Amino acid sequence: MKLEIQPIGNSYSEQAIDLILTIQQKEFNIPITIEDQPDLLQIESFYMEAGGNFWGAFVDNQLVGSIALVKFDERAGAIRKMFVKKEFRGKELNIAQKLLEVLISFCRENRIDDLYLGTITVLKAAQRFYERNEFVKIEKSNLPVKFPLMSADDVFYHLNLD
Repeated sequence: MKLEIQPIGNSYSEQAIDLILTIQQKEFNIPITIEDQPDLLQIESFYMEAGGNFWGAFVDNQLVGSIALVKFDERAGAIRKMFVKKEFRGKELNIAQKLLEVLISFCRENRIDDLYLGTITVLKAAQRFYERNEFVKIEKSNLPVKFPLMSADDVFYHLNLD
């Protein structure tokens, strides 16, 4: 199995929607629809035009993971759409870790010093993952004013890259 991580654009919207909605709805029973996430239909304008990016992880040309960066301030970004297909999770391929490393490298190259993210209480493994990667849990009230809040999120993290 060969893992490739690369930026993806609108031509991958359908695959990204299939990957993400399946995990959200079927695996975690999160009542979220494509209507709640219009960014997935306009990856390039939503993520890239403001200075962020959207990456896909491919195994044998199949999209099995994603991570995105919304640049919402001069030197700050929000991690979004961090998902890995269930059967590809874990230490063996380490896809989530590699996706995060690609995003952090991009941030360093583009002078984005502060990363924030929101997640959901039920996603315990995600919280442990971010904590292992030195993200610090913060209160919603401590998020930057411009942080692009998602209504479902109720747990928040920050990482300073300085």
